[in-house]
Amino acid sequence: MEQAKFVQNRIQSRAYRLVKPHEVIETVLEKQMQAWDVVVEPTLGSVCHADLRYFSGQRRAEALEKKLPMALIHEGIGIVKSSGTPTVKTGQRVVIVPNIQGYMLDGTDPMNCCESCRSGKGVNYCTRGRFLGSGTDGIAQSRLVFPAASAIPIPDEVPDEIAVLAELSSVSYQALHHVADSLKSAQVVVFGDGPVGYLAAAMLHHVYGVSQDRLTVFGAVPEKLAQFEFATRKLVQDYDFSKGERYDVALECTGGKFSESAINQAIEVLNPGGHLILMGVTEDRVPINTRDVLEKGITMRGSSRSSIHDFIPVLEAMRDVQCQETLRKLLPDERTQIQSAQDFAHVMEFAESNRGWKKILLNFKW
Repeated sequence: MEQAKFVQNRIQSRAYRLVKPHEVIETVLEKQMQAWDVVVEPTLGSVCHADLRYFSGQRRAEALEKKLPMALIHEGIGIVKSSGTPTVKTGQRVVIVPNIQGYMLDGTDPMNCCESCRSGKGVNYCTRGRFLGSGTDGIAQSRLVFPAASAIPIPDEVPDEIAVLAELSSVSYQALHHVADSLKSAQVVVFGDGPVGYLAAAMLHHVYGVSQDRLTVFGAVPEKLAQFEFATRKLVQDYDFSKGERYDVALECTGGKFSESAINQAIEVLNPGGHLILMGVTEDRVPINTRDVLEKGITMRGSSRSSIHDFIPVLEAMRDVQCQETLRKLLPDERTQIQSAQDFAHVMEFAESNRGWKKILLNFKW
């Protein structure tokens, strides 16, 4: 498209910025709104383990030095306060897409961006893009200025507390769309009974139509595993992987110190020609059984982000009451009110020391 026109409009934003692990301050950021941008006031956010890795200092020292100070949070929704385009209207509820490609920041098109965007390899791999809360200021601020295309209107039937789960759900959708054709008949297994595993399994069931008899979840905590009512459930510590069922598609959603065992168990139970999708994040290198990967011809693919197109089918699925009931199991009984940097720091401290099963929702009061 033609280069968009520049608009002289400065926007000030109150931001809760992490300046070093465990230390959050309030500061004022000033941004330039351009013709293709919107200004959104974040209303509801959700804490991700990625946010906690920054807050607690678990990221590598060089990453922290490069990226801080920075406002955290990349899972969130908000209200449009100003719009430079008729496609997004002032007052609309929108989901915030945190993965913003370079050509969108410029107000142009993919052909004017990096090789990945020009070639169609995937906008998730744009070398000129920005990701909110990871290298650029995230949702923990009063006014976000970003391209209007990254503000996805929320359907009226979808309540705020469900819509705020769209980002993490869209990551699962994106990871799975590469094997969408095989999901029509494949036996699928998910490793991990945390929020990532739960939402991946929920997308498999509600978006891709994988029924309970074709969907198995391995978990380590009986209370967590019991929540996966739409799947066949198995405790990983009681299962004999050398003699059990075999699967066509496996998702590793554990991350951290359990990545090694989950990845290798997935390799063991996959059929020849199977697909292994890695979604769990760890800061450590993980040894894997390459012999079986080679002998079985297993395809491995990593996925941790999503783009605009992945949000649309997710929000459509969220219109369904049954899908909403499934997702509500991840929601806390209460939202945490955030009115200051101190409030934000306190809730992050709580999240770090109480890594429970349910998500922590941040109700921003600006």
